[in-house]
Amino acid sequence: MAVKKVKKDKVGIIVGGGPAPGINGVISSAVIEAVNEGWEVVGIMGGFKSLFDGNLSAAVPLAIRDVSQIHTEGGSILRTSSDYPSVSDDNLGMLVDTLGRMGIKYLITIGGSGTLTMMNKIEQATRGIISAVHVPKTINNDIPLPGGFCSVGYQTALQRGEKIIRNIIQDARTTGRWYFITTMGRHAGHLALGIGKSSGATLTLIPEEFGSRVTMKKLGDILAGSIIKRLSMKKDYGVAVLAEGLAEKLNLKELAGYEHIELDSSGRIRLSEIQLGRVLKGFVKKDLDKLGLKTTIVDKNIGYELRASEPTTYDVEYTRNLGYGAVRFLRRGGTGAMIVFYDDRLKALPFSEIIDPVTGTARLRTVDITSEVYEVGRRYMIRLEDQDFKGEGLRRLARTTGLTPHAFTKRFGYLKP
Repeated sequence: MAVKKVKKDKVGIIVGGGPAPGINGVISSAVIEAVNEGWEVVGIMGGFKSLFDGNLSAAVPLAIRDVSQIHTEGGSILRTSSDYPSVSDDNLGMLVDTLGRMGIKYLITIGGSGTLTMMNKIEQATRGIISAVHVPKTINNDIPLPGGFCSVGYQTALQRGEKIIRNIIQDARTTGRWYFITTMGRHAGHLALGIGKSSGATLTLIPEEFGSRVTMKKLGDILAGSIIKRLSMKKDYGVAVLAEGLAEKLNLKELAGYEHIELDSSGRIRLSEIQLGRVLKGFVKKDLDKLGLKTTIVDKNIGYELRASEPTTYDVEYTRNLGYGAVRFLRRGGTGAMIVFYDDRLKALPFSEIIDPVTGTARLRTVDITSEVYEVGRRYMIRLEDQDFKGEGLRRLARTTGLTPHAFTKRFGYLKP
């Protein structure tokens, strides 16, 4: 008599958003734990776009042999996509239908705030049919994890970025020049601030410092002020770290006069394509030339170099915990939550605590500029401060620029904190 084959429950794994170190570690541990649980696992190639397109062939079977050694590798074996079509009833219906035809009972997503927002919509649309869990991944570190814990990939990106900036600082010292380095971080300056603090960069500028808007002139004057202050200290070099999110604080019409602005599929500005350092370099050099100060400034973007690098030991261990925790949560009947790890415990944070009920999007964690984390970074920057507009400090700065103390104060005094 033929033995009837028992159909196994199926787990789908999706990666969304930009690459980040540690993605493969989550995939690896989740697959191993799910297979050991007796479940079937498929990885969905190409992110949510494949589901919106109804592409059933995007579901690739994953076995332990496929993932047992990938946890130390960078990139994503399932690739990833940042393309999030506007979610209408029709295309969300297509996505849900595709998951149903794939036979998915459990869904694990690995991604940032955009992926989290999408996962919440899927969970609401499939409640009682598909159990959903999210793993927080982004080098921007802007997902509101409890206890100030970091998202997957941030620590690796921070360490790699710090090494790059330290090398650039030595180049600046050796050649007597300045570097304006733009780092990734659309809405939050965590990565820029962390890289600037740990590398000992001259100064770091992040969007949280400037409220809702900032002018090109103010950013340029802050940078010029730092260069002038360093020159007054007989230092002709330095490195400024700029968070890419500063571009969103600028007047877009003004910015468009200097840079071609591209939009992604969701209508957001492609910040990584904006050469913010190059634009500000032009502003600063023009002002310094007027003061008779000749300075070489080099602009550079870093970010793509960090996203798909091999994870550090920290992220390797961290991701194995989270992948295991995601499957354990599903096995225990859970759904609609993000897996977090803090106080040496794996915990599930409900989507309802992370999603803004008004906008329907994931809440963002930005840098708190009233915190000691920011205060320490700010205190060690070389920027024009209140005391620089008094006594000998003011006279030294004025001599450096060839201005009178009164003229220098009139020109730069508005920058005083």
